[in-house]
Amino acid sequence: MQDRRVFLASLASGVAAGAIGPRRLAALAPQERPRPSPAQLAWQRDELAMFLHFGVNTFTDREWGDGTEDPAIFNPAGLDTRQWARAARAAGFRAMILTAKHHDGFCLWPSAVTTHSVAHSLWRGDRGDVVREFVDACRAEGLRPGLYLSPWDRNAPVYGDSPRYNDFYVAQLTELLTRYGSIAEVWFDGANGEGPNGRRQVYDWPRFFGTVRRLQPDAVMFSDAGPDIRWIGNENGVAGDPNWSTVNPDTVPYPGASGDAIAAMLQHGDPQGTVWRPGETDVSIRPSWFYHAAEDERVKRLDRLTEIYFDSVGRNSKLLLNVPPTRDGLLHATDVSRIAALHDRITALFADDVAAGKHLAWQATGRRTAVWELDLGRAVRVGCARLEEDIEQGQAIARYTLYARDGRGGGMGGAWRVLSRGQTIGYCKLDRFEPATVRRVRLVIEDAVTPPRPVRIRLYEGSGP
Repeated sequence: MQDRRVFLASLASGVAAGAIGPRRLAALAPQERPRPSPAQLAWQRDELAMFLHFGVNTFTDREWGDGTEDPAIFNPAGLDTRQWARAARAAGFRAMILTAKHHDGFCLWPSAVTTHSVAHSLWRGDRGDVVREFVDACRAEGLRPGLYLSPWDRNAPVYGDSPRYNDFYVAQLTELLTRYGSIAEVWFDGANGEGPNGRRQVYDWPRFFGTVRRLQPDAVMFSDAGPDIRWIGNENGVAGDPNWSTVNPDTVPYPGASGDAIAAMLQHGDPQGTVWRPGETDVSIRPSWFYHAAEDERVKRLDRLTEIYFDSVGRNSKLLLNVPPTRDGLLHATDVSRIAALHDRITALFADDVAAGKHLAWQATGRRTAVWELDLGRAVRVGCARLEEDIEQGQAIARYTLYARDGRGGGMGGAWRVLSRGQTIGYCKLDRFEPATVRRVRLVIEDAVTPPRPVRIRLYEGSGP
């Protein structure tokens, strides 16, 4: 993962500051706005997915293998993919993605097109298949399985001979997408280093994407360039704010492309975007992506993981949290404990929606403006709001302010005060603010790219760390 280009420190200031104005979309009719496919909608509703970096690097104590590893070193004697899946499900994850092949080219399934695989290790008497055990464990625990197949292969002799390697890569994709049943997400990146012959590869991305569409039509594909899900632009666990789920596909022509406009598009999307391509925020629970015993005391703390949740799921993104298995083939006890604590924290923060069941009064105040008002019936203390658009109809809201008043003077009085302000909402926007005692809440939509539809408002007492 660290081979991914470093996210540009300075984003295109025009997008970050909102210079790509939603008013420029005035001529676009609401029915022409992009909307999610059923697969994209199911992906977004997962909210949390677990990444599992596992392979020969786990045994060499490296992050990048060079393809010369002896397959015999791969021997996770205690491998228990059900332990992975049980821990994920108990912590609220709804999907898992496995590194079926990383840049070293070692395959966690018995591939017919290479000897650099589990079929040439000592594990399970050279008859093992990690991908099979992983997929079966996901299904047993009700999780949606995904697979990552690195395009860069430092072992394959044909890498750099572009037509031959593209055939090789499609053959591996075909194995993964025809042997294991339904796959929910196919994860690509733009890694494109040198191969054993010192040459770089020209990837046939249209062919790769087309292979997935043909073999797994219900799967979503992730990469910088989608085509279904985009990288959020960094590996720090922070989605952009604002964050549109729509993009202009011409801005990011292929995975691995770089530039200021691309960096801004990945982080923020584009209110003028012609396709629906929401962002996935990937980050590791440890400093590295593969397991290293030296990092057992450097697992991210609960407060940091909570911040990541608010900065990813709470910014109209999905969180892909990497939790790497150990050499024994198990998730480390510290990591399991930390994701369980995160689940407990999130559950506690959002346990009591004080706005549940309350009538929400709506009024259009203009073509692209509206007001929602909510009477809680009594004065309550709140410190967090969860706002949700109905993204089945697309994403519309471009600027809003959330107000409240405390209900003094017979239940209706008190001055309106600002709780939070924001730009995009999308699937979910989590706003934290100084805890306040409120009775009435007003959400003012100040700008939108189409006539706004009702927004769901949830209110909670806690505001996080």
